[in-house]
Amino acid sequence: MNRINWTELKPQIQQVGRLSLPAILTQITTIAMQYIDSAMVGALGANASAAIGLVSSTTWLLSGTIYAVSAGFSVQVAHQIGGNHDKKARDVVRHGIASALVVSAVLCLIGLLISHPLPGWLGGAQEIRRNATLYFMMFAIMLPFSQLNSLMSSFLQCSGDMVTPSILNAVMCVLDIIFNALLIPVFGVMGAGMGTMLACAVISLTGAWFCCVRNPRLRLRRKEKRFLIRNSENCIQIGVPVAVQEIAMNSAMVAATMLIAPLGSIAIAANSFAVTAEGLCYMPGYGIGSAATTLVGRSYGAGNYKLAKRYGNICIAMGAVLMAITGGLMMIFCPFVFSILTPDPQVRSFAAEVLRIELLAEPFFGASIVAAGALRGTGDTFVPSLLNLGSIWVIRLGLAVLLITPLGLRGMWIAMAIELCIRGLLLLYRQHTSKYYKLPAA
Repeated sequence: MNRINWTELKPQIQQVGRLSLPAILTQITTIAMQYIDSAMVGALGANASAAIGLVSSTTWLLSGTIYAVSAGFSVQVAHQIGGNHDKKARDVVRHGIASALVVSAVLCLIGLLISHPLPGWLGGAQEIRRNATLYFMMFAIMLPFSQLNSLMSSFLQCSGDMVTPSILNAVMCVLDIIFNALLIPVFGVMGAGMGTMLACAVISLTGAWFCCVRNPRLRLRRKEKRFLIRNSENCIQIGVPVAVQEIAMNSAMVAATMLIAPLGSIAIAANSFAVTAEGLCYMPGYGIGSAATTLVGRSYGAGNYKLAKRYGNICIAMGAVLMAITGGLMMIFCPFVFSILTPDPQVRSFAAEVLRIELLAEPFFGASIVAAGALRGTGDTFVPSLLNLGSIWVIRLGLAVLLITPLGLRGMWIAMAIELCIRGLLLLYRQHTSKYYKLPAA
């Protein structure tokens, strides 16, 4: 049995902590924006909250595609920087920006085209459809800015700059509050979408300036104007499985919304607020997952596969422990959280009840999030995507169909808790057995 070399392990844990903390702060600001929107809209009543909750799973679907594009290019940046190939990293940045903006423009058009019929497709009640349509329209218009913000944050993080994205996202949170305060009283639910859109637009353009002009390793040079087919091939190899995963997983969330919609506005609102509140629990997972992608990717690019796997294991352990802690705290304080998000006592009580069911699975959820981030750093995205897909479609939705009739919304959240535990075990197994930690990517 191998003995743990704590002298060697300690600086590696410290390195994970240094990169994780800014990434976690970025996640905090992202979740804070969701809390702000939910609280400000929640003051308008349960129907207003239900309007946003109805289309939220579809917004996740489009956001997942954006995330996959960012993942496809950012992992390449981490590999190139890890191998000290800064010029190649800049080629990836240039190609990534052009490709990502084309994809997000197409998604924006699709979003605008489906915004009117979407609430009806999802089974939403007549009284919430108009607000749901208006909110989704604002989200669709925001997609190119969301894509640019995601891409620039990922590039900066993979270059080792975790601080700048954190600061920019904190500023975006402040801007969201200001814009919401100005626009919600005038435009209602649509004002929340407009406020978020304007805040994202300002920060995405600022992030592009920091990445493409100020960053010493990634800033673009005029003499280096070129596009490489290899960049597209690598992005497709890494990003397409992630895109398929995100589309299919968020499609499952849309299907779950269709199961919940007939339960009424109270159930839709409670589900939406519970999902928002849970975001505060999994922010350490996604923050450490970002650090895992960076550290594993850079070690992998440098050819040190043993160190890459060790960083992955350290990050997974930290993610699981921290999400166990945040889940425990939310178990205690969720009634207070919901008192901030909505004035409706029935929605508060129901949201707290269903959220507490799922919080028991937070450590496994944390392991799955960070393991996926670590594996992504090596370019191993295909098998993890399949594991995620099978888990959510077969286990979560299968159980939900069986449980939602006798148990209502509680059945959906029981199914979610069981599925998250199984998903965590599956991703841990893949982390342990992945061949990508032994061989360079093809």
